[in-house]
Amino acid sequence: MTKQYVELSLDAKGVAWLTLNRPEVHNAFDDIMIEQLITALEETDRNTNVRALVLRAHGKNFSAGADLAWMKRMANHSRQKNLDDASRLALLMERLNHYSKPTMALIKGAVYGGAVGLTACCDLVIATRNSNFCLSEVRIGLIPAVISPYVIRAIGERQARRYFMTAEAFNAVTAQQFGLVHELAEDDVELDSLCHQLLKPFYRNSPQAVSAAKSLIHAVSQQPIDQALIRDTATRIADIRVSDEGQEGLNAFLSKRQPTWIEE
Repeated sequence: MTKQYVELSLDAKGVAWLTLNRPEVHNAFDDIMIEQLITALEETDRNTNVRALVLRAHGKNFSAGADLAWMKRMANHSRQKNLDDASRLALLMERLNHYSKPTMALIKGAVYGGAVGLTACCDLVIATRNSNFCLSEVRIGLIPAVISPYVIRAIGERQARRYFMTAEAFNAVTAQQFGLVHELAEDDVELDSLCHQLLKPFYRNSPQAVSAAKSLIHAVSQQPIDQALIRDTATRIADIRVSDEGQEGLNAFLSKRQPTWIEE
């Protein structure tokens, strides 16, 4: 029987809590955890009751990155097997990055290697001040390949030029300065408090509009402002105006009442 390396639960407010569950190895991930994470992301993304997803971890550390036993096993496999394996990690990053609903990462302790990629793929990141980040791959002769598109967008090319090649660790304050982390917490208690505080706006906002806003960011970011982009943005606002929630939101505002997606 395959052990559950991740835990998934859905609360009454529609928040999916996805928890890494290998604290005995500092939540290092292998092919089994990767597949379980992909499955959880796909299932919750399809679930219309889910309003947001929070990624967190049991134990003292968020994740030490790739599992050493898994890497040792893959080193003895063919190039094609390694390509297939890396493609699954790449799919995990893509699924998290393009998750259609808001995502939040709760970070504590060590965040190494691919775990920095998971962090970069989330929309909001809260980290305890004792968190430490490291793109450590070059220390063992590897590179942060499949996570690089997301990490570079999060911290910028200038910082990537340093930390991809030096494998220096950097703390949560520095991660916030880079833009990887949004909020800092003093301890686990404040981490949980800030999490619930930052989730509150999503309970009041239109779920369809929130998803559309996230899709808009992916469509517009780093694109040239040409006629095609201008037409696309005009189409998006026209579509959302005539949508069910767009109509409900406008009517509620004009009638000075709460929209139907807000629970009394």
